[in-house]
Amino acid sequence: MKGRRRRLWLQATRRRGLPGGARPAEMYGVCGCCGALRPRYKRLVDNIFPEDPEDGLVKTNMEKLTFYALSAPEKLDRIGAYLSERLIRDVGRHRYGYVCIAMEALDQLLMACHCQSINLFVESFLKMVAKLLESEKPNLQILGTNSFVKFANIEEDTPSYHRSYDFFVSRFSEMCHSSHDDMEIKTKIRMSGIKGLQGVVRKTVNDELQANIWDPQHMDKIVPSLLFNLQHVEEAESRSPSPLQAPEKEKENPAELAERCLRELLGRAAFGNIKNAIKPVLIHLDNHSLWEPKVFAIRCFKIIMYSIQLLSHLDANSRSAATVRAGIVEVLSEAAVIAATGSVGPTVLEMFNTLLRQLRLSIDYALTGSYDGAISLGTKIIKEHEERMFQEAVIKTIGSFASTLPTYQRSEVILFIMSKVPLPSLHHPMETGKTGENRNRLTQIMLLKSLLQVSTGFQCNNMMSALPSNFLDRLLSTALMEDAEIRLFVLEILISFIDRHGNRHKFSTISTLSDISVLKLKVDKCSRQDTVFMKKHSQQLYRHIYLSCKEETNIQKHYEALYGLLALISIELANEEVVVDLIRLVLAVQDVAQVNEENLPVYNRCALYALGAAYLNLISQLTTVPAFCQHIHEVIETRKKEAPYMLPEDVFVERPRLSQNLDGVVIELLFRQSKISEVLGGSGYNSDRLCLPYIPQLTDEDRLSKRKSIGETISLQVEVESRNSPEKEERVPAEEITYETLKKAIVDSVAVEEQERERRRQVVEKFQKAPFEEIAAHCGARASLLQSKLNQIFEITIRPPPSPSGTITAAYGQPQNHSIPVYEMKFPDLCVY
Repeated sequence: MKGRRRRLWLQATRRRGLPGGARPAEMYGVCGCCGALRPRYKRLVDNIFPEDPEDGLVKTNMEKLTFYALSAPEKLDRIGAYLSERLIRDVGRHRYGYVCIAMEALDQLLMACHCQSINLFVESFLKMVAKLLESEKPNLQILGTNSFVKFANIEEDTPSYHRSYDFFVSRFSEMCHSSHDDMEIKTKIRMSGIKGLQGVVRKTVNDELQANIWDPQHMDKIVPSLLFNLQHVEEAESRSPSPLQAPEKEKENPAELAERCLRELLGRAAFGNIKNAIKPVLIHLDNHSLWEPKVFAIRCFKIIMYSIQLLSHLDANSRSAATVRAGIVEVLSEAAVIAATGSVGPTVLEMFNTLLRQLRLSIDYALTGSYDGAISLGTKIIKEHEERMFQEAVIKTIGSFASTLPTYQRSEVILFIMSKVPLPSLHHPMETGKTGENRNRLTQIMLLKSLLQVSTGFQCNNMMSALPSNFLDRLLSTALMEDAEIRLFVLEILISFIDRHGNRHKFSTISTLSDISVLKLKVDKCSRQDTVFMKKHSQQLYRHIYLSCKEETNIQKHYEALYGLLALISIELANEEVVVDLIRLVLAVQDVAQVNEENLPVYNRCALYALGAAYLNLISQLTTVPAFCQHIHEVIETRKKEAPYMLPEDVFVERPRLSQNLDGVVIELLFRQSKISEVLGGSGYNSDRLCLPYIPQLTDEDRLSKRKSIGETISLQVEVESRNSPEKEERVPAEEITYETLKKAIVDSVAVEEQERERRRQVVEKFQKAPFEEIAAHCGARASLLQSKLNQIFEITIRPPPSPSGTITAAYGQPQNHSIPVYEMKFPDLCVY
């Protein structure tokens, strides 16, 4: 009877999953005979194991164990030790289902617990991972690796002074060289080894308390293991899987994972450690005779080229032939095609600074004709076309590097390049003389080309971040320069920043389409950030567009860029207020062509007419106001019949068909502001603002460009104001104040007060409703008038009386009054108090 009870009790013990069901007393001593007397943490650990391992971890009991570990962190090391004991026993008994459950429980405890006692628990965890890695079962090796990778991604709160990863580096490197008979199992083992090495690097590279992972003893194992898998990419590609299996095979490719891990390893290397990472690469290439053929060697060094070695080599060869320097830069450009998480050695800005410095040196070489700045006997003559080839290679490399950077780093690079552009201002002095002007111009063109390369494809949802004030101010100031090529680059750069939906190529040709739906434009609603940006910078953009339209040296490319810029602003950044201002701007451009105060050539005037027609045709269809569309359509049809030279189809062609006489254009051929304000006002747009003509505000920024045309414009305005100034009027003698004058002033005071009150009301209303640019222009016009009035008042009030000495005789016997200043006059003593 006792034997039967014993057997039943043992069976029940096994069903509960208690360890050592056959000999509980041997394992737990006296407490093993009664489960209630065993420690609580052991009971909680035992309860997470189900009766059948296929059922998986008992989640409710696992939650209880986690809560207990968090409530009593001093028990965490015992929990880990007990789990380790169970796992080692289950591995020895081939109970792999319980092994998986134990590792899952350990992973959850690691993710949940970050207390000071975590180090002791980690020791038990690493002991269990090492036990799994030592196993000959591939599944257990993969299981242990996955757990280690999860552990490597955890940031520990407490430091560890005695932890060692030497075993894991050796074991993971050995797994990378797996030669299992089964191809699929071999691939999985190798990938697990690569992931394990990646985890070791992540865990130790930034922890000063750990063993230095950059030591040669570790690098000599890690780097060759990665290169071994990277070398077998051809072998993996030679097995062409079926199209349905291709995506899965790509994910399981050890070569791609090894390449990503190697790039991450080099990306984390400091300047002092990069040699220890490169030396094993060279040894591996030597040992395996991989220099010939050189395909694999080139592939390796495309990954390594982000190091400072190549950039410093470029500096060392700064006086070599242009073809040699171009070759180094082109290699650097090819290496930059492979995207990296960060640069190796130097910072991002240091790389761009090196390239920009080489660009400036090349410009100096091309201008001086030698590497020493002066041609002498024995000096090597520089060929200009070779330097131009080198400059284009540098610009291409800058674009290749920038295309691999994240958005925030790309913004920094854009600001950095813009800060290097020489501008005619107090803070950025330019070189004088003919040679200095040529150097400034070439530097501006090359840097703007580089900026265009960097900005191409730049995507930023917030325009305030993409075009900050300091960058936009400097960029737009270059738009006022005389050089037509520089102005074109500025327009292209602005377009590349504003175009966020790939609509730029749809406006490459200026035309008046009857239905713009064929363009298939991607239009989104203007965001709040874009609205804020336009409120802050819209007038600045409009002003530069207006001034750019008035340039005499504009060609077809300039007008195409202006049309694209106007169209993209309307699509990307426009709300109702912006639409109104853009229409006013284009109508002002039409007035420039009609009035022709700038004495523009016939082609420029026809181009401005055509530009206005194309844009108003576009914006009328975007606003979808029928009356507005009808007016634009009527004017375009009239132009087709009577004046085709005012439409883009006849102007922006290889052989423009122009009119020799553009004076006296009839009103039917023009877009009328009154008509447009009437039809748009009925659709909810601000008709009062539409009625106001656009007047750009000239600022101090115009002086930065040293433009002759702008200087003439400012001087012309001053001349017009001076003509209207009271200073030019004939002085009338001051009215004598009598009794009758005072009486008349008192009688008329009531009427004067009414007039003054009405005038004040009009002034307040004007300042409340008028646009800012009109108010600023009005105030600027009245400034000289106010100053002249003040001068007259001061002259009347402080004019000194005639000198008591009377008159003196001037030359030629003519009498002349002689006055003494007030501060030199001597008054009688009675006047002194």
